[in-house]
Amino acid sequence: MLKITNFSKTYPGGKMAVKDLSLIVEAGDIFGFIGHNGAGKSTTIKAVVGILDFEEGEIIVDGLSVKKYPLDCKKKIAYIPDNPDIYGHLTGIQYLDFISELFDVPKNIKNEKISRYSELFGIKKDLANPISTYSHGMRQKIAIIAAITHNPKLLILDEPFVGLDPIASHTLKEIFKEMCANGSAIFFSTHVLEVVEKLCNKVGIIKDGQLVVCGKTDEVRGDKSLESLFIELDKHE
Repeated sequence: MLKITNFSKTYPGGKMAVKDLSLIVEAGDIFGFIGHNGAGKSTTIKAVVGILDFEEGEIIVDGLSVKKYPLDCKKKIAYIPDNPDIYGHLTGIQYLDFISELFDVPKNIKNEKISRYSELFGIKKDLANPISTYSHGMRQKIAIIAAITHNPKLLILDEPFVGLDPIASHTLKEIFKEMCANGSAIFFSTHVLEVVEKLCNKVGIIKDGQLVVCGKTDEVRGDKSLESLFIELDKHE
């Protein structure tokens, strides 16, 4: 579903944010992408979703090049940043209708999904209110619902559990599992190693722009916890 090959990104001024990164996310995978702030997680994610141009390497989404077919790739992807910037002047339902129309979601499917997910996240009664009145957690929930209504083949999230209460976090994890059971793939960055350990079947650890460990979660951590492995890798320069 996602294949990154020899991806590198250097910013103006010569700072190399990511160097020669390669990884594969297959249908059904929940892939946890971890690393310190500034390690290169967000740079990689922004290149995958088409926000950031790049010259070195290749990124393929469901068989299509992000460089050559950017719009087709975006139709297959849903992306939720760590701090969703959504239209505060719209009500929740207006925003969800707008995003659904962008992705040509049939009305009956849209209505069913919005009803179901807003009920699961406990914000159904708030959909008529302006988004400007929402808390950070509520905005996060609206962004999630908007992202998954069109059944993306690849769901990409940057720190998805920040700002979510425990019940909403549990709901999101269950949605991840359901999507993957239906053939989608999840790729997300996080600092919450316990979530990766319990939820993800694959993990990648990036340090100073380079992928230092990548593979099946159980094989990567061996008989250690993911936290102890991460700390151990961090000590080695």
